[in-house]
Amino acid sequence: MFSTSKLKSVDFYRKIPRDLTEASLSGAGLSIVAALSMMFLFGMELNNYMQVRTTTSVIVDKSLDGEFLRIDFNISFPALSCEFASVDLSDILGTNRLNITKTVRKYSIDSNMKSTGSEFHPGPIPNIVNHGDEDVDDEYGEGSVSLTSENFDKFSHQVSNFGCQLFAPWCFWSNRMKPSWEKAAKIIKERYDPDVDGRIIMGKVDCTEQSELCRSHHIQGYPTVRIFRKGSDVRDNHGQHDHESYYGERDTESLVAAMETYIAPVPREHQKVALEDKSNKTQVISKRPAPLTGGCRIEGFVRVKKVPGNLIISAHSGAHSFDPSLINVSHYISQFSFGRKLSVKMLSELKRITPYLGKSHDRLSGKTYIAKHGETDAKITIEHYLQVVKTEIMTLRSSVESKLLEEYEYTAHSSLVESTDIPVAKFHFEPAPMQVLVTEDPKSFSHFITNICAIIGGVFTVAGILDSILHNTFRMMKKIELGKNF
Repeated sequence: MFSTSKLKSVDFYRKIPRDLTEASLSGAGLSIVAALSMMFLFGMELNNYMQVRTTTSVIVDKSLDGEFLRIDFNISFPALSCEFASVDLSDILGTNRLNITKTVRKYSIDSNMKSTGSEFHPGPIPNIVNHGDEDVDDEYGEGSVSLTSENFDKFSHQVSNFGCQLFAPWCFWSNRMKPSWEKAAKIIKERYDPDVDGRIIMGKVDCTEQSELCRSHHIQGYPTVRIFRKGSDVRDNHGQHDHESYYGERDTESLVAAMETYIAPVPREHQKVALEDKSNKTQVISKRPAPLTGGCRIEGFVRVKKVPGNLIISAHSGAHSFDPSLINVSHYISQFSFGRKLSVKMLSELKRITPYLGKSHDRLSGKTYIAKHGETDAKITIEHYLQVVKTEIMTLRSSVESKLLEEYEYTAHSSLVESTDIPVAKFHFEPAPMQVLVTEDPKSFSHFITNICAIIGGVFTVAGILDSILHNTFRMMKKIELGKNF
């Protein structure tokens, strides 16, 4: 066995007897400076250890969400009615989807973009088949009453049900419907004399001459058939009645059947009423509540292919005409973003790793685009060009598996251009074929401990060297003062 003396011989840290050590003022000062330096360097190293470091690379897009991309939006149009507002999609592969309604909701809003009620249910775009304009007898002539701003309220309050066609003479669909409407009005007038029966009357308004009247009823497509009912549903604004829009067939027989349906005691919430015609065929009278205001807020989402395409919001109908100079697609964007929504936890993780990301996730949010209609009645289309880039963030934790976050950023360039067609709001999106991959580089705890030891040992050693230099310098100066040679 080794003796105690032999074991002591391998001591790296041999001790100097306390009686042989000497404390000095310079040593005390250096000790304080060394201690402060150690604390400062320790804080800097700890802060450096806590910070997140990442490496960024650009690779071909190999997203886990497949070939489709989700677009979430919330856009308010103060001058585009929900009655004809349509959300359409197209892309360079030939995909065309019109009037998307399954994942889109519409709410009527006023000119101040405040909601005026519950969700607006426009139903499918009207696809009128029958107009009945081939064999209409000229002997019926003008059966409906011509209305103006001066006599409109008089006739609308005269009878219980007031059917009104609001049209434009230049409109193809208005001209096709005119003979059937006049004949139906004549038949209704003969069957239900307004002076005797007093339950229904049919009228018409030329919107090119009575523009203010049509504007007050938010007419944007021609021809529009509105049914005004008198009763307990009188509204406060100028005594107007709540009313419905008729979207059924436009032949004489269908119009007469519809008007007679309104006379019958049918609950207002019914949207479709089945009648038996002379051929014993079931006929569907399609009607819906008319919008109370001329604006619309459109919100929801769509799924598109990851190829360049267009999301278009416009006034659209298969059986109505529009005056392009009266269509205004000015809008306010509350949200327009790509990709699935991130949870609060994921958002906090995103900010922790890459604080500079996320600022372009919803770049259009809170922006307003106004198409001013001047005296020239300019037709203004508002276009947005969006270039979309996907960023994947790989977080590496010591005790859990790698976690993947997905973030879509985009740039936006908007312009207002004069159009020869009906103005639209167009969002042209172009997903990039490449993606940005951000990977977190975690620091080793052993490397952190090694640096701490290096800091403590280095500062202690440097302080000892300085103390030795100062001590020897002072001794030399004292010897010189005493006149001793060395």
